[in-house]
Amino acid sequence: MTDVTQRIVNEIQAIPYGKVSCYGDIALKAGLPNGARSVVRVLHALSEKLKLPWYRVIRKDGSVAMPEGEGRELQIRLLQSEGVSVSTSGIVDMRKFAV
Repeated sequence: MTDVTQRIVNEIQAIPYGKVSCYGDIALKAGLPNGARSVVRVLHALSEKLKLPWYRVIRKDGSVAMPEGEGRELQIRLLQSEGVSVSTSGIVDMRKFAV
């Protein structure tokens, strides 16, 4: 695993239970300005293998990024199981739940 990948993984793992973060913030914390796409790639490649809390990563506007039928419902259920409120349109209040 590269140093960049490890830094991204560390930031994803650091998102506390019941909280969310966005792709861009994770990238910034990992030292990668404009690195949101790198976060997406790491999540896609390593979430299952490393048991990353992928569902805690959402868009900067608070919306769930997963499309309907491709994990969206699961992501919403997992967030709600941790006490994160998700609106019927799939939006999380970032002021309340973001790290």
